[in-house]
Amino acid sequence: MIDEALFSQIKEKIDSYRNEMVEFQKAITRIPALSPTSGGEGEWDKAMYIKEFLQKRGINHIEQIDAPDERAKNGKRPNLIVRIPGKSHDRTIWIMAHVDVVPEGDLKMWETDPWEAVEKDGKLYGRGTEDNQQSLTSAVFTALAFQELGIQPEYDLALLLVADEETGSEYGLTYILKNHPDLFRKDDIILVPDAGEPDGSMIEVAEKGIVWVKFVTKGKQTHASQPEQGINAFKAASHLVVRLGRLYEIFDARNKVFSPPISTFEPTKKEANVPNVNTIPGEDVFYMDCRLLPQYSIEQLFEEIRKICDEVEKQFNVKIEFAADQQKEDAAPATPVDAPVVKKLKTAIKEIYRVEAKPMGIGGGTVAAIFRRAGLPAAVWSTIDDTCHQPNEYCVIDNMVNDAKVFAHLCLQKD
Repeated sequence: MIDEALFSQIKEKIDSYRNEMVEFQKAITRIPALSPTSGGEGEWDKAMYIKEFLQKRGINHIEQIDAPDERAKNGKRPNLIVRIPGKSHDRTIWIMAHVDVVPEGDLKMWETDPWEAVEKDGKLYGRGTEDNQQSLTSAVFTALAFQELGIQPEYDLALLLVADEETGSEYGLTYILKNHPDLFRKDDIILVPDAGEPDGSMIEVAEKGIVWVKFVTKGKQTHASQPEQGINAFKAASHLVVRLGRLYEIFDARNKVFSPPISTFEPTKKEANVPNVNTIPGEDVFYMDCRLLPQYSIEQLFEEIRKICDEVEKQFNVKIEFAADQQKEDAAPATPVDAPVVKKLKTAIKEIYRVEAKPMGIGGGTVAAIFRRAGLPAAVWSTIDDTCHQPNEYCVIDNMVNDAKVFAHLCLQKD
């Protein structure tokens, strides 16, 4: 249930912001917010630009939570909470976006300057324009529409603009939940617009467990013309890669909520071993990306990997060590498909995009998992072409505008 007259005003206001939204995106693209882990200074300059922009437009309910990080500018990683008071304070509608971006990568692959957003054919090209500035901009101008029209959302609206999403969230959402857990309530509506489909038809409610596994196979280096004097670590590791394919048979459950509906185990990165052809390598290193359906744990996975490694060790007289590398997270509890945030999103998406959005699970990881592990049901949704982290990243301007209308509709819905 929604007041159609109020929503009509909001939609018209958001449409009128189109050019401003483009200019706002261009302005924040010029301020690279790179984590110190990625060689940057952090999010300070970009966050302060956004904060001052909102204050100049009359939004003064802005709280800043700084996570200490001596590597960053001013020694801080800023997180902003921007509030629009609602008719009721019984719950808060949270829209979370992240301020940081990833590095530009190989400049030769870019057709434009990645730090100067370029408008072309209804799109904005530049680093961060889709991930996550599209949704950040949609959220900012949703708040502005309520502020400048003097319309109250049904419940308090809060934009949560966080640091450090791209490199682990230690200084972003994780820091906030650890140090300010009282900010969030079980009945709050939490939307993380940081993944989706081009037509807006997917609401992400669940994620697989993820672990990156590093395998080190140790043999004995020798001249390639005398293989009997050494132990070929590369050969043994190659057999190991093939045998690890059995993990698909061991962890064979299917869950139609996810796409793909299975756990996945894929060898990916391979480190160089020896620099010349006529040497048998004594050590070989490769990596595997594993995504586990929620019913499986990483502990179970490692038990099965150890068994396979033992087989290869025995056959080839090598030693095999493996461990998690950078990523290791069991699946977070799923957001129920009938949770209020899912129901409200489905209603809003149908109104704006004329599609029946489906709750689904994904193999990738989002920051929503941090909310879910804290017992806070969160949904992930936006309309994106998924060009994030790529050269020539872009956002579709119509999506940026229309997603703001979805956010506004969500805020106007009555229970």
